[in-house]
Amino acid sequence: MSIYERVKQIAEERGFALTEVAQRAGIGEKSIYAWKPSKQYPDGVTPKRATLEKVAAVLGVTADDLLGLPDSANSTKQPQAVKTNDLDQLLSDEGVAMFNGQPLSDDYKHALLAMLNTLNESEH
Repeated sequence: MSIYERVKQIAEERGFALTEVAQRAGIGEKSIYAWKPSKQYPDGVTPKRATLEKVAAVLGVTADDLLGLPDSANSTKQPQAVKTNDLDQLLSDEGVAMFNGQPLSDDYKHALLAMLNTLNESEH
């Protein structure tokens, strides 16, 4: 299954059109359609990792899920560990933080980080 087919399937399961997923991810509306296999690109065009991570965040999956990479926790039938996210990293300039299906701007990320730091300082 191609990346395009995985994105399309998961989007449909979530009730999203591909153009809506693209809009929420902050990429061009027709970008995901370029990932579709064609004569010129039998496996489809592979998106940049950052773009794939934005789409994955909108869909509530990982970029590895969209790439079809096996999940080691699932393949061994062991309970899956709880995923933790470091807010410092998510709110850094390099992190992709989403709210309401939309990526947060750098200004919002910096404001949230400042607010959390202020709250943390007032508790100590």
